Amino acid sequence: MKIVDFESPSTAKSFPSGYTAKQAARLLELSENQIRGFIQEEFIEPRRGPKGELRLSFQDLVLLRTAKELSKTLSTQKIKRVLRDLKEELPQGRDLSALRITAEGDEIVVRDGRTLFNPESGQTLMNFAVADLAAEVAPLAVVQVEEAKENDADMVADDWYEIGCDLETHEPDHAREAYRRALELEPMHPDAHINLGRLLHLHGHIDAAQTHYRLALQSRPKDATAAYNLGVALQDLGRVLEAMRAYRRAIHLDPMASDAHYNLAQICEETGRKREALRHLQAYKRLAGEESA
Repeated sequence: MKIVDFESPSTAKSFPSGYTAKQAARLLELSENQIRGFIQEEFIEPRRGPKGELRLSFQDLVLLRTAKELSKTLSTQKIKRVLRDLKEELPQGRDLSALRITAEGDEIVVRDGRTLFNPESGQTLMNFAVADLAAEVAPLAVVQVEEAKENDADMVADDWYEIGCDLETHEPDHAREAYRRALELEPMHPDAHINLGRLLHLHGHIDAAQTHYRLALQSRPKDATAAYNLGVALQDLGRVLEAMRAYRRAIHLDPMASDAHYNLAQICEETGRKREALRHLQAYKRLAGEESA
């Protein structure tokens, strides 16, 4: 069973979280002028820091990395279309580092951990693992933590939340600290609860995790991610009837939640609900087929 995280859209910040154009240029082996050119072409829409400086999110870096490769073979208009589609494909949050992004001509495909190729030609024009970029970003995110501590009076919950997102893959301890600081400033921050719950869950603190998922749902009752993660935690704790309710809630909120269908089918099978198990398994297979098409 997998658990899901969440990242909300960025808003204006008092603390300049994110990455500067100079840092992005060094990471991506681009010039700052190239990055500004990509911004002018509306490939990305980064926010501005308190002094008007550019501040790029991790997702901006992923999009820029993609744009860099596509610019070798595609026109500006096609790149815009591909990046627009890519934004829709990217999950609303971490862990983006599990993704592999592949382009065939002007078609782009995002997959979780599977290498793709063209069965006819055996070639790809672009094929990169986001984890490689995440590893390069991690040291910068750690520096941000130290800077954030020095500017603690100017920090808001979303500042700490975004820093936590960038730290998750390679610095989970720092990420947990960042999410906890976000919750100190905003105790009902739903996204911080979801991501902190997931990190605790992954490290075996399942009861603590389910508490955070419940708090996220209390703050945002229509959050399918929180409902699904709660189901996983309750299933791991052996509280299967409660887990069933959580999965049903996730499916009600998001009928496309294929993993919720799959896990619910498992529980129904184990508890003798054969018809319901078959119904959810069929739904899972249908949705999984649509996702891989």
